[in-house]
Amino acid sequence: MERTPPSLIHHGAREGVTGSCHQLTFSCGNALLVDIGLFQGDENPPARTSDASNDSVQLIEFDTKPIQAVIITHCHIDHVGRLPWLLSAGFRGPIYCTRATAHLLPMVIEDAMRVGVTQNRGLISAVSRTLTRQLVPVDYDTWVKIDSPDVSIRFRQAGHILGSAYVEVDSPLDNIRGDQADSKQTYRTVFSGDLGCKNSPLLPDPTPLERADMLVLESTYGDKNHENRNMRQQRLQQVIVHCVSDRGTVLIPAFSIGRTQELLYELEDMIFQCQGKMLAEGLRWRDMVVIVDSPMAAAFTRQYRAMRDLWDAEARERIADNRHPLNFARLHVVDNHAEHQRLINYLRQSADPCIVIAASGMCTGGRMQNYLKALLPDPRTDVVFVGYQAKGTPGRAIQQYGPRQGYVDLDGSRVQINAQVHTLGGYSAHADQQELIAFALEAQHLGEVRLVHGDETAQQSLAIKLRSHGVKVSGHFVPQLPQHQPGDTVANADLPL
Repeated sequence: MERTPPSLIHHGAREGVTGSCHQLTFSCGNALLVDIGLFQGDENPPARTSDASNDSVQLIEFDTKPIQAVIITHCHIDHVGRLPWLLSAGFRGPIYCTRATAHLLPMVIEDAMRVGVTQNRGLISAVSRTLTRQLVPVDYDTWVKIDSPDVSIRFRQAGHILGSAYVEVDSPLDNIRGDQADSKQTYRTVFSGDLGCKNSPLLPDPTPLERADMLVLESTYGDKNHENRNMRQQRLQQVIVHCVSDRGTVLIPAFSIGRTQELLYELEDMIFQCQGKMLAEGLRWRDMVVIVDSPMAAAFTRQYRAMRDLWDAEARERIADNRHPLNFARLHVVDNHAEHQRLINYLRQSADPCIVIAASGMCTGGRMQNYLKALLPDPRTDVVFVGYQAKGTPGRAIQQYGPRQGYVDLDGSRVQINAQVHTLGGYSAHADQQELIAFALEAQHLGEVRLVHGDETAQQSLAIKLRSHGVKVSGHFVPQLPQHQPGDTVANADLPL
């Protein structure tokens, strides 16, 4: 019996965490592309410059002709950031995503182009219009037939950010005996995208996996388990109390989509629960100012509020109780760049404690870099990391060298780190090792697991755990197990890892 499953090629996130892009090619020659993200940090390839516009680009270094459709799991930049160059390469097929992602994606792409590619408004608008025409919004849990013959896809809740999904791709699988076609079966390839944690604020838990002949599984935290998530708000509260006692600024680098909204949700609850208590001498909890200084974060927060029907039950109950978890009284949104500059100068000179949430989450750009350049040398400042910091990013450098009072290079300037640096692991938006294993093992049928979106240590550690449960595992950093002849004694099949 000859089995002919689709073939899988990775155009990103195979050897690292960023640049997710996976090509699934069927026996007919047609292909799907699942995500097409930007590389970041040390994974970022050398940029090319367009002779026509002097705009920096990340190349599409693969043949796009077989690509019949693109599937987007969610709209974080490391999963969608190369879309403009795919369109520039001539792709005009459908782009499938959830309804919430379709609503948010044009905003993400416009911002990414404006910050990292070009200030040409005409070009940005043209890309946005083209993208919007090609988007095909799809409901969760609904099978949709796509252009490739007999191929269907379904989005399932991933619990990572609003609209995030893992995607199931069902394609025909021919079973052939001799010259006779015996029957057609369905081969299911599942792409995890980014899986969220259980019990995260605002979002439902990931939908359990039913089955997968091939599971393409992220492994960002494949070697780690997060701190107790039920205690994370208490940990954040303790850090804020400590930070405010320094009478300085608490800086929280956070991605505009997902992490910012989760932080606001928990800060509102903290202030609500402690409103009658003192936070520090002369400052009550109810008077604590929380600043969101990111135009994109503010825009996405408004969209989160508009799409509250996608929130989990607890979040909707707060609305019913006349609480406003993403729009509370002491929340201040910085509207323009002039106000941003005035605020930085004020914080540098004053001793008024406040919490500032700004992008980017890995400190690679955005307004957070301006705060860091101004306030990292001040020992009253506290920097709180609540998300993954990729190797080669300023965020990773601050995490690594901040506790030693080292320095970080920001926008061509060397900045001394006198601030205190904190990392709260329980705030990751990615599933940890235990959750990744549980997701894979809850499937009624599981064929091979292909690990992506993780560094070497993460992939190898997760592979060892999965293999201990009898799962077949592959990946760029996952050595193949030796082949044994019948009768050989194998003491521990995981030793090569």
